[in-house]
Amino acid sequence: MIVDRNRFGDSEIKSCKQCGRRLHPKYNKDICPACMEMNLFNEVKDYIRKNDVNESQVADHFGISNAKVRAWIRDGRIQYKNTDGKTVSQVYCQICGKPLDFGNLCSECRHLQGLEVVAKRYGEEEGQMRFINKDKT
Repeated sequence: MIVDRNRFGDSEIKSCKQCGRRLHPKYNKDICPACMEMNLFNEVKDYIRKNDVNESQVADHFGISNAKVRAWIRDGRIQYKNTDGKTVSQVYCQICGKPLDFGNLCSECRHLQGLEVVAKRYGEEEGQMRFINKDKT
């Protein structure tokens, strides 16, 4: 922990020992909440890599909620090995509802969504002709 005096010299300014972010003088830990969250996430990821576990076992092992583990899965930050053909409970594709073990869209819907974005970006009004290099004369 890094401790400095403020410009008046009457109170300490604490900093996170991991990232250097300033901490409130009354904050009783050496690491900021953001670094603690990152450290927890890295521990969970390593634990999942080394063990064949489900989200309930991970939550119990680390003392966190199942919802937090499922949120990391939906965000695409962690993925289970999925060796037995089962999926993580309550994680489904947001478009078609297919069970997932990673992210929030299945590969088919992710592909279709990508095509839709491209079509919107380069599409023209329906019924109009499109020209290559139409801005050049």
